[in-house]
Amino acid sequence: MEHETQHGFDVMAGEGGVPVKMWARGVPIDDRAREQLLRAAQMPFIFKHVAVMPDVHVGIGATVGSVIPTKNAIIPAAVGVDIGCGMMACRTTLTATDLPDSLGHLRSAIERAVPHGRTSGRRRDKGSWHDVPATSEVAWSGLKGRFDTITEKHKVIAQSNNLRHLGTLGTGNHFIEVCLDQEDRVWFMLHTGSRGVGNRIGRYFIELAKKDMEQWFINIPDKDLAYFPEGTDHFDDYVEAVEWAQDFAFANRTVMMQNVIAAARAVLSVPFDAEVEAVNCHHNYVSRENHFGENIFVTRKGAVRARKGDMGIIPGSMGTRSYIVRGLGNEDSFCSCSHGAGRVMSRTEAKKSVSMEEHLEAVKNVECRKDIGVLDETPSAYKSIDDVMEAQKDLVEIVHTLRQVVCVKG
Repeated sequence: MEHETQHGFDVMAGEGGVPVKMWARGVPIDDRAREQLLRAAQMPFIFKHVAVMPDVHVGIGATVGSVIPTKNAIIPAAVGVDIGCGMMACRTTLTATDLPDSLGHLRSAIERAVPHGRTSGRRRDKGSWHDVPATSEVAWSGLKGRFDTITEKHKVIAQSNNLRHLGTLGTGNHFIEVCLDQEDRVWFMLHTGSRGVGNRIGRYFIELAKKDMEQWFINIPDKDLAYFPEGTDHFDDYVEAVEWAQDFAFANRTVMMQNVIAAARAVLSVPFDAEVEAVNCHHNYVSRENHFGENIFVTRKGAVRARKGDMGIIPGSMGTRSYIVRGLGNEDSFCSCSHGAGRVMSRTEAKKSVSMEEHLEAVKNVECRKDIGVLDETPSAYKSIDDVMEAQKDLVEIVHTLRQVVCVKG
């Protein structure tokens, strides 16, 4: 393995693969993540190089925090199973003085307005709608026709939570926050994706790709790098399904934001307007783009598009800062930036290594759940957001700095 340093990024190269350009100076990178990146770089259809963001860490198939450009092929596991996962934020006309001293009622109102969490077993999932609201029905009406076309060919996808998950949060690192910016203006911010239906689409096509590799006797450095070549039926069907799931995720965040704003209006005594400087961006997705003069597919696994002028969101953790950023259009990164701080501990490791007392101290200024069920999301499980932002200063510029005062977790 060879390393080379260039302006703004480091270059890593293994045998028989394209270079790996890494914007990760000053942040830790696990050796397993490096090995995983080099395996992806060996795939024969990678275009020019793999780009790595500072929040990089090990993922399934592809490394989280990686940008994988391809010609004539797509790797479904590089997109993952939370297809279209991303962020939405909007500034309101409220300021910090408009918020009540006790924020518990606001958090409760948001939790009532947006299903979150998950129920195991045969009981009704508390993270889905029991009675689907009009906002979700309206959004679904624009998605149903294409969904029916997809499920006519791949019937198992119909057996998923789709409409009942439209406008819901989920679990894990998904969240809804009320934040204050550098001028004490109030923002609403949320993080979620395509929920149950996107998970079903992702897992279904990942398995199809693996079967195709076996059928065609194609050897790959990692079975999770199984791919669809352009021109095959499964390629076309996957592109159709993944683009639909990305649209579902975008709509899911929009519906959630509408419901969060309505919930806040119901409990706050001050009338306000919202959707000022609204940003809605994916960070687990594939898109058709033109780079270095060629039309390619760009898969961002935990990365945000950051063309010159593009607005994006880079959250820290539930006890640190987040950023609204503007892209600088760095072509070497395929016009990308990080999607967050990135984990330094697995969920299991965080639960073993971090005490409840340490967690409570880290989130003492945030109105949020403070129980063992969110210990895996404790701030120390993530990299320093300051180091992450410093490492990518030639990818984005900071427009707003946010600090959360309310955080809702599933």
